Formats: sequence, C-alpha cells, structure tokens
Amino acid sequence: MTGAGVAAAVLLTATVFGLWRRRRDGRLRKGREGRGDVPDGERLTAAELGAELGARATLVQFSTAFCAPCRAARRILGEVAAMVDGVVHIEIDAASRLDLARRAGVVRTPTVLVLDADGRVVRRAAGAPRKPDVIAALGEAIDRAAGDP
Repeated sequence: MTGAGVAAAVLLTATVFGLWRRRRDGRLRKGREGRGDVPDGERLTAAELGAELGARATLVQFSTAFCAPCRAARRILGEVAAMVDGVVHIEIDAASRLDLARRAGVVRTPTVLVLDADGRVVRRAAGAPRKPDVIAALGEAIDRAAGDP
C-alpha cells in the first residue's frame, strides 16, 4: 500500500469514528450491567453522593476541572432542575471521587446519570446531553417513581 493509500485509510477511519462518536455523544440511554454501571435496582444514596436526593428525581453530573463540555452540561442540567419542582442537580468531581466514578461506570466527563426519587439510575449519558433529552429522561424517572409503567 502506498503512502497515499495509508493516509486515505487513516482519514476514512478517523471520519467514521468521529461520526459515530458525534451520534452517541450526550445521548441519554439506559445503563447496561457488566460495563461498570450501577446494576438495575441498586441505588445511589445521598450519603454516597454527598447531597440530598431530589424528591422527584436527581440529575448527577460527574465532571473534572478542565472539562469544557462539563460547563455546558452544568448549565443545561441546572436549567432543567430549576424548571421542575422536586428535581436537584448534583455535580461530583470525578477525580476526587474515583471510587464512586468507577462504580458508576464513568469513563469520560461529563457523565450524567438521571436518578429516580429512590436513587435508581434511569438513564445515563457520556458527553453533554441535549436539554429536550434531559427533560424526557426526567419524565421517565418521575413516572417510575410514581409507579407508572
């Protein structure tokens, strides 16, 4: 393979990876066991998080000091928490809470967890989530807490 062929293959691979990453970045999805996620039914408590859970739902954000997308996530989650009564936003420094970050399956920041009123993970995102997605995930968490299917 010539140098031009190698360069073309590298550019194609990088483009495909970039498009794949852009599509998944910030998308709120259900957690999967076996990837370090908090298993279904297991809860994160107020003591573990270092703050009280919201009466209806909690938005947990794992951040690091030099994370640029963390600022956008902080703004979005703060706005949504202010819009919905009984919802709180908790930001955790992943570097200082490595035990909790590992348990929650955090591999990059920001990582966002949407918890129901009991502290169970309903949805998660790696990357800054979009505001409509956060609102939809909150609806699911609040419905789950209310006993709706």
